[in-house]
Amino acid sequence: MSSPSRGPARGRRIADKPPSRWRRGPVSNPASGGPESNPASSGPVPHGNQPGERPGKRAQRAPETDGGEAREPAPAAPPVTAPVPEEGDHGAAPGAEAAAPVDLPPPGPGLEVSPRTRGVLWLLAGLVLLTGVAALVAAALGRGPGWLDGVGAVAVATVLSWALAVRTGGRPWVTAALALAIGGTAVVVDTAVLRTGAAVLTTVTGGVLAVMLTVPAATYWRACREVLVATVLAAITAVAAVGFEPTVTVPRFDYASLLLGLVLVFALVYRLGAGLHGLGRRGLVAVLVGAVLLVLTLAYAELLRRYGAGSVVQSVLEFVDWTTERIGAFPRPLVVLLGIPALVWGTHMRARRRQGWWVCAFGVTATIPLAQGLLDPEGSFAEAGLQAAYSLVPGLLLGYLVVRADLALTGPRGRRGRRAEEAEAHRPEPSRLAEL
Repeated sequence: MSSPSRGPARGRRIADKPPSRWRRGPVSNPASGGPESNPASSGPVPHGNQPGERPGKRAQRAPETDGGEAREPAPAAPPVTAPVPEEGDHGAAPGAEAAAPVDLPPPGPGLEVSPRTRGVLWLLAGLVLLTGVAALVAAALGRGPGWLDGVGAVAVATVLSWALAVRTGGRPWVTAALALAIGGTAVVVDTAVLRTGAAVLTTVTGGVLAVMLTVPAATYWRACREVLVATVLAAITAVAAVGFEPTVTVPRFDYASLLLGLVLVFALVYRLGAGLHGLGRRGLVAVLVGAVLLVLTLAYAELLRRYGAGSVVQSVLEFVDWTTERIGAFPRPLVVLLGIPALVWGTHMRARRRQGWWVCAFGVTATIPLAQGLLDPEGSFAEAGLQAAYSLVPGLLLGYLVVRADLALTGPRGRRGRRAEEAEAHRPEPSRLAEL
């Protein structure tokens, strides 16, 4: 290794020492195929060929000198020892800008742990989640002490917040501590405002996490699998929200949680989708159609609630009541028309192009209403479960039609072409439990 007493690196020509094999500058010629200088040599390498040196060795060195001056386009890089890759990968020594960039992951505030430790943390989080759900189910069945549902709700809300921060590259421990503090304060102080606020935050966190945990789906059936995963997580969120025992005014609670969920998920998708310029024409059309459907559905429901129904709408309401009496529940229109088709089409599109994230963002119009299903004071657990199941079936069918229409307009023709397109539809994304 070169001694530090030989003077600063500035002014020393790059030919004195070959660059590290982990970080080669533009002065190296990888096409020459010749071996590099021996990193164990302590003295500088002379300009000419040494006795016994192959003639092709000069192609790997810096440009020839003219009158003792090196004709180099940039200041020389400091000498580094070839067997130690860390010495060539760090620091901002003069001449480092002339070296080729190294593809290193940028430092972030996420979970900076090894894969094994990350797996252990996810396993512990899963155990805490299952324990919290078991406590909530026992409390719903009337078993155990009176504080069991509050403890279970706090445990589930903390795990959901931690998982969302890990998935989106946030600060998981800070987020988990904040969720634990909010939930614990709501349970200990035991006021209606705090319990309702904790229930809203839990519903929003679980609904957004259900969308963020989906992965790209190359086929329609894999997209259906992602919808089922999101539905199960929304059901767990619903049980946790009930555990806080909130005081619910249904329209206000629904609008508040849905608005907060949309703001949060679009803020996250703005980063994942590389900003608005990553929308493209197809993504822009999908976002506009989804926004129009969302506004029309919510506005019509609010007008119907405030001003009553006309003669035509009254017949529809009577049909809803008749269906509820016969089969126990009626599907949620927003979930069927927008939420589930957006999840199906969005995960299907994400396997092909980045704009699929913008479509998946509207999936919170399915996960958040499903997470609110148990909070209706006039409903029951059985009715909420049937309502979710009845919303899944037509929603998946409508999602299938949307996917088929998309493939018919933009995909290849014929069954063989579709099979080839599905085989190539593998846009890389992190795994389900990895940071996006």
